[in-house]
Amino acid sequence: MSKAKIGLGCVTFGREIDRDDSFVLLDAAMERGISMLDTAAAYGEGASEKIIGEWIDSRNPDRSTFKVATKILPPFDATSIESRVRESQDRLGVPSIDLLYLHSWDSSAAELDVLVSLDRLVRDETIQQLGVSNVKMETLRQVREMQEQHSLAPFSVVQNNFNYAVRDLDEDERQQCSELGIRVVTYSPLGAGFLTGKHREGVEKGSRFDVIPGHQDVYFHEQAWERLDRLEEVAQAHEYSQAHLALTWVFHQPNIDCVLIGGRKIEHLNQAVGARDEDGGALREL
Repeated sequence: MSKAKIGLGCVTFGREIDRDDSFVLLDAAMERGISMLDTAAAYGEGASEKIIGEWIDSRNPDRSTFKVATKILPPFDATSIESRVRESQDRLGVPSIDLLYLHSWDSSAAELDVLVSLDRLVRDETIQQLGVSNVKMETLRQVREMQEQHSLAPFSVVQNNFNYAVRDLDEDERQQCSELGIRVVTYSPLGAGFLTGKHREGVEKGSRFDVIPGHQDVYFHEQAWERLDRLEEVAQAHEYSQAHLALTWVFHQPNIDCVLIGGRKIEHLNQAVGARDEDGGALREL
């Protein structure tokens, strides 16, 4: 089984870290062979895309291997989708967006005129590939059938939350994606810090659970706490950090193409590289 690649999630750019610190992280990613950047129009109200665009202009990475994905938020409509995509393209400063995601599922995404507009952007090479984030597998299957019926460019990548505590695509669904030729990209391998155990005694001030309280409902429930208990037990038995074991677990799951690692420091990248290269022997106990 091949291990998932590492992608750099750029949600922190322009929001939690400034341009200079973002450049340091981007340089470190390139040095470590990380060749996928993931951003969104909503990250820092466009600041993340703009920083990435300035870095690409400054560093001139090999665009045949170095890819950039971005996202647009719902609702979606045929009259504005092209202008929104081109705004992202301008901030990124790229001739073509390698991968465009619909940031989360909305019923408007299944309207034929929206799918036709997305297809047109692929045909004129404004976009190379289409993806959708935060979507249920059954919904994705239905819209793919619609795209196939009308000979439209398909959603070929899905990006969902996936970690030891919360799994938005189970093993059977990831196998279905493989059979359909849909690449699986996952995010939040540490559960926004939940899997480090730092919220055991209450939400840590300044953390994502504090800044965005809605995240608490995703993780603060019985099943996730039980999985955290088990992760702690196995990590202690093998003298691993919980973060290392949680990251290792994600990289060793089948039918995942890429795991997005967010962060603010080079140490976060090094931690991910170490987990990816781990042999995974302790995982048999999870």
